[in-house]
Amino acid sequence: MNSYRYEAVNEMGKTVTGVIDAESLDHANDLLGARGLTPLSMRDETAAPGGQRLEKLARLFGSVHPEELILFTKQLSTMLRAGIPILRVVDILENQSENPRLKSICRQMGLDIRSGSNLSRSLQRHPDVFSPLYCSMVLAGETSGALPQILERLIYIISHEYQVRTEVRSVLQYPLIVFISLITAFVGLITFVIPQFAKVYTKVKIELPFPTKVCLWLSRLFNEEWPILLVVVGALVLGFLVAVRTVPGRYAWDRLKLEIPLIGPLLLKSALSRFASIFSILQSSGVGILDSIKILSGTIGNAAISRELEGLQKHLEQGHGVARPLMAAKFFTPMLINMVAVGEEAGNLDEMLREVSVHYDAEVEYATRRLTTAMGPVLIVSMAILVGFFALAVYMPMWDLAKLATRL
Repeated sequence: MNSYRYEAVNEMGKTVTGVIDAESLDHANDLLGARGLTPLSMRDETAAPGGQRLEKLARLFGSVHPEELILFTKQLSTMLRAGIPILRVVDILENQSENPRLKSICRQMGLDIRSGSNLSRSLQRHPDVFSPLYCSMVLAGETSGALPQILERLIYIISHEYQVRTEVRSVLQYPLIVFISLITAFVGLITFVIPQFAKVYTKVKIELPFPTKVCLWLSRLFNEEWPILLVVVGALVLGFLVAVRTVPGRYAWDRLKLEIPLIGPLLLKSALSRFASIFSILQSSGVGILDSIKILSGTIGNAAISRELEGLQKHLEQGHGVARPLMAAKFFTPMLINMVAVGEEAGNLDEMLREVSVHYDAEVEYATRRLTTAMGPVLIVSMAILVGFFALAVYMPMWDLAKLATRL
């Protein structure tokens, strides 16, 4: 006799949970049906303790790389297109998956579907792996009866987003490494090099130049007041992390990122490409405009743009179109707004949005090259300023000492 934890709907339409003892999953479903309950999901609570521990570890520490999610979606689409029943598809995916997290998800999906749940509802139970966009697309495919075709479009979205993010990260990786190297060199000079010169300067009664005074002050701060400095830096980092988890903090940070020279336009064009691509596919998949905007506001990846999309939802609920409210939005370009307006007038909004997506893909590529080209001179100038500052701080007092020695 096994124990099954269930979630079901009673005759009054309320959701109830509990544990039931049965010989099998089908027997448990029959027992719940006899009680007037309609199962939503069911999980075997008497699985081997080791298996339960592994499943919990997979949930806590397991992650799913975008490439693994793309492969999972491709396999799901291919098998459904071949006419294989969904339960058999889930079992095959569970056996073939090498990722512990995906294997655990497929096992739970099989239990959910056997309990009467559908695929989209089962996916919604794993929001850390399947985004609201993913679940909404699957729901649209189940509703329209064209799930394999919808999954093909979903594969394009995931692949497109992964490619754009990879390009942006690859561009920002080099300047980040150089910046960290500069900070490391700065701390090393302040901590180890400057104190050696400070010993010499303290023995000589000469007026120290400004760069040397700054370096000596920083040296004392890093060597003598480092506990206070560590506490202050830790508090600032912790405060920042806490702030960006709040709604106003996330909005302010995401808006600030869009205002940074060179980097801001690249992030904005990437977000607009994502907006147009997803909106186009949602429209061609039969998802309503209002539902599409709701999905986009939760998946656009920038709180500042999401807030503007939330304002757009209110206009849509009042019966307005998409293009006119977008004109009042700050981060949507005139080109995108005009293309949306033409698409609404001509009745081919999805095609116009697809063209916008292609255009901004090219813009992202151009902005990436421009940022890469501009970063070289910026980093060289920054390094020259840092090295020049320390050179002046070290050698200017030496020149004064040499003049003093000549006078003597």
